Amino acid sequence: MSDDVAPPSPERPAPEQPAPAQKESSLRQLVDFGGLLAFGAAFLVMRLRGLSGDEALVHATWFLVAGSAVGVAVGLIVEKRLALMPLLVGGFALVFGLLTVLTGDGLWVKIKVTALNLSLAVALIGGVLLNKQPLKSLLGTVIPINDRAWRTLTLRYGVYFLAVAVVNELVRSEALVGWAAGQIGRHDVDPADVWVSFRGVLWIASSVFGLSQIPLIMRNLTSTDQPVDPMAPSRPDTAP
Repeated sequence: MSDDVAPPSPERPAPEQPAPAQKESSLRQLVDFGGLLAFGAAFLVMRLRGLSGDEALVHATWFLVAGSAVGVAVGLIVEKRLALMPLLVGGFALVFGLLTVLTGDGLWVKIKVTALNLSLAVALIGGVLLNKQPLKSLLGTVIPINDRAWRTLTLRYGVYFLAVAVVNELVRSEALVGWAAGQIGRHDVDPADVWVSFRGVLWIASSVFGLSQIPLIMRNLTSTDQPVDPMAPSRPDTAP
């Protein structure tokens, strides 16, 4: 009897192989969450050591910079490519993170969230208005859905990114935070504490929003032969 493995047949299909795209996406999400978690933990430790909110924010930003570098490395080593969306996310984080630590001003890392999400919102919504599908161009090999669903998904993410940018501008405003804190009798609130807490809430909101798109994706699949990753549209806010 030959030891060769018989080729797959209709009666005996080939065993399923793990989807590389799903593994890569899970790894990238783990890296993104790890960077944000390290940032939050470092900020908390610095605050407990007696540093002011702004000082703790600047020191903790080193972890965001490191997380961004790891994210780019994952793309090069694991995914064997530099996908445009993760590259944009990592690039913004590196530039604004380095500006923060070099100038000692936490304003830069706060503005990064607005700049990145606003840029993505303009690109996605503008693409829809021009009858283009920029999100499909970025992620078309990951989610096999029809063009109509791509248009809907692109518009939804564009509006979401725009909302994140607007809310971030409100939360990062020290004057607005001070006024709101005064209204509830909390004059000891540090705006930096509020913004870092907001970043954690934003990670949860991004995850919930991504999961809420699963019904749209599942209803409009064009093929079941390709890996489907409902969370594929990168969440810039989960990245460092």
